[in-house]
Amino acid sequence: MNTRALLEDLVSVNSMNPSLVPGAPGEAAVGAVAAGALRTAGLDVVLQEVAPGRPNVIGVLEGREPGPTLMFCGHLDTVGVAGMIDPFTPRVTDGRLYARGAQDMKGGVAAMIAAAAELASGWTRGRLLVACVVDEEYTSLGADALVKEWTADAAIVTEPTDLALAIGHKGFAWLEVVTTGRAAHGSRPAEGRDAIVDMARVLMALEAKDRELQARLPSAYQGTASLHASIIAGGRELSVYPDRCTLQYERRTVSGEDDRVVSGEVGVMLANLRAADDSFRGDVRLLTSRAPYRLDPSAALPVVLGQALSAHGLSPKPTGMSFWTDAAILAGAGIPSVLFGPGGAGLHSVEEYVNLADVDICRDVLVATTRAMLA
Repeated sequence: MNTRALLEDLVSVNSMNPSLVPGAPGEAAVGAVAAGALRTAGLDVVLQEVAPGRPNVIGVLEGREPGPTLMFCGHLDTVGVAGMIDPFTPRVTDGRLYARGAQDMKGGVAAMIAAAAELASGWTRGRLLVACVVDEEYTSLGADALVKEWTADAAIVTEPTDLALAIGHKGFAWLEVVTTGRAAHGSRPAEGRDAIVDMARVLMALEAKDRELQARLPSAYQGTASLHASIIAGGRELSVYPDRCTLQYERRTVSGEDDRVVSGEVGVMLANLRAADDSFRGDVRLLTSRAPYRLDPSAALPVVLGQALSAHGLSPKPTGMSFWTDAAILAGAGIPSVLFGPGGAGLHSVEEYVNLADVDICRDVLVATTRAMLA
């Protein structure tokens, strides 16, 4: 299978996540490209409808003899393309392929499908699952649905790691804080309460918390926790005291931090602000969250993949990623997972690319690892 041609076919299809970009087409069309490539490679293909017009595409390679099940997993959706020029026209310069989704993560998807194609002709034992899932860029509906019907003894998630072996990453929580003021004419300050000014006090408390989080000792293979303000809105008219301000923010988490921890810490901040000013009104709610992830470096999969990396002249030393991935969902369903994928740059930016040589190396390491795991 021509890996570069497959990658170009994948990035040429608009698969922006409709939960992020209203009106975006979603993953159906790019899923059809992936399904066609998997069938050409000799795998059976199962479509798992996750949401209307948004199917997971799962390639299955079944051996004649029983044995372990290994999974390759990657997502088909991308973020938006605001500010990009010709985002779905692949352009190759100096060994880099530029397009939306090239690095995040159609390079990894092309590598895993091409690896399956190479493995298919001699496949005799165990099972290989190649899962191309939807919605990772929003709430991972695809991975959630996948683990309800499919399982494996181990999984490799081909997110972009610059050809490093990653065994951990942070989690995240999205929270919303609302401050409530009192509407009044702008000329009558005694009658009004400015909800936006009250939110400024919340922001200062959050900034102090972020500094404290990042000053802590890093968690192994995850780094330090952090938080940042994401979206803020408030006010109705220039001459009216705003009676409501809403802030949505993201909290990155490490092992040992759960929903209770992240909700509790902002609850304490709000309580302190109320204690300092009994007219202050602020409330918080958790919107969604995903757990952090970490795998024991002595587990079978990172050891075997590390050996394959060494054979290719690459470092076998495990590391961690800062970004969250579907590996946490797979692991939560009892599937030990690692991250391994090609390098590049420009995740979620206006200029995104993947290194073509890395895509080929990723494919070859996936083949070597799978053969060793099933030996």
